[in-house]
Amino acid sequence: MDYVSTRGRAPALDFAGVTLAGLASDGGLYVPRTWPRFTHEEIEAFAGLPYAELAARVMQPFVAGSLSAERLRELTAEAYGRFAHAAVTPLVQLDEQNWLLELFHGPTLAFKDVALQLLGLLFEEFLERSGRNLTIVGATSGDTGSAAIDAVAGRAGVQVFMLHPKGRVSDVQRRQMTTVLAPNIHNIALEDASFDDAQAIVKKMFADATMTDRFAIGAVNSINWARLMAQVVYYFAAALQLGAPHRPVAFSVPTGNFGDVFAGYVAAQMGLPIARLIVATNVNDILHRALSAGDYSAGEVTPTAAPSMDIQVSSNFERLLFDVGGRDGIALAGQMAGFEATRAMRLTNAQREGAAALFSSARADAAHMARAMRWAWDDAGQVIDPHTAIGLHAARASGLAPQVPVVTLATAHPAKFPAAVERATGQCPPLPARVGDLFGREERVTDLPGSYEAVAAYVAAHAEPKGKAGRT
Repeated sequence: MDYVSTRGRAPALDFAGVTLAGLASDGGLYVPRTWPRFTHEEIEAFAGLPYAELAARVMQPFVAGSLSAERLRELTAEAYGRFAHAAVTPLVQLDEQNWLLELFHGPTLAFKDVALQLLGLLFEEFLERSGRNLTIVGATSGDTGSAAIDAVAGRAGVQVFMLHPKGRVSDVQRRQMTTVLAPNIHNIALEDASFDDAQAIVKKMFADATMTDRFAIGAVNSINWARLMAQVVYYFAAALQLGAPHRPVAFSVPTGNFGDVFAGYVAAQMGLPIARLIVATNVNDILHRALSAGDYSAGEVTPTAAPSMDIQVSSNFERLLFDVGGRDGIALAGQMAGFEATRAMRLTNAQREGAAALFSSARADAAHMARAMRWAWDDAGQVIDPHTAIGLHAARASGLAPQVPVVTLATAHPAKFPAAVERATGQCPPLPARVGDLFGREERVTDLPGSYEAVAAYVAAHAEPKGKAGRT
């Protein structure tokens, strides 16, 4: 399996190469040259497998040439052995049609653990082979940072510089990052900045030759293909429990950066019968406008009670535009350059029609979100977080035939957002015992201006150069 850039000019890489590279050298994102596809019978045979074994089976085509089937099984067993639920991503029924897929049973209580626990092991595996150091520079609107930090804290050869917009993540999200005191972890709070500002700084660093010549810059955001690949697995896990491949299943996905829902698109390309992927946004609705009207135009970020979705530039949407638009990297590079210059773009007819074959979308404001949280509690006895509530609102408004199960991805534990949950439901969800002392731990964070120059200078002063220096 090799991987090509969505912008057509970067060299193709194998799986190990794209895992360590993150963003392509031409500014694009890596995708497989072709989609592997399972037969109906192969998917049928996946039913009943433990999650770690299912993960190894689903991901094996993507890692071919870089990891043996046996080694991949060892890594998935280790990654998913840390989850608090034996099923890893259990399903919960809400009513006759609606289900929750609980993705928050990992160590940092968010769906990103499912991918990042594995990604940390992959980094260690490939860095040990190469003798390189890796400088991870990431941006987070809340959950990516804590999950990535937990996954790589203390690992050899890896330094992590995680940027978050100061004051725009929840107290739990912040503390899950800043209370990790491992020497290879550097938390940076950007003053007067949004997640989009942080993400732009990360992308600029990948394109800065003065940085990339000195440091091997890598990514843990969903621009990293390996992270997105691991998220494909839970679509298979949920659909198999609900009757796949013998009947299609729909998924409603609260998303800002489009990575989580693009993993569902990948599952569909691999043969999983998905009836519909519902893209659920909050008032920062660039994805809803793009899918419903072809208008991919960025506005100002509006802070909400669902901070992980407070995004106006959805990086992974480029992967979909590439795939449904004919896989013409040079044309897409021009289209994206126009967007980066003007912050506005119209989807082509081919892109709109290709997306509409599988995707629909819905927008939820604060009132919709609160009503969904109340409904989940009053009618189904489930306490859900604001992001999951946005997905549930979209699921219940989907209009899909009643025989089609609709699975809402429950992306975070409600205890990560206690104030918003209590306002909506009257319930104050406690932190699970395994993180219950979070508010008693020491914090360590560096405040920086929200400028590229300030961040680049800090990284240059603290990172290990590429090569073998600093490794033990």
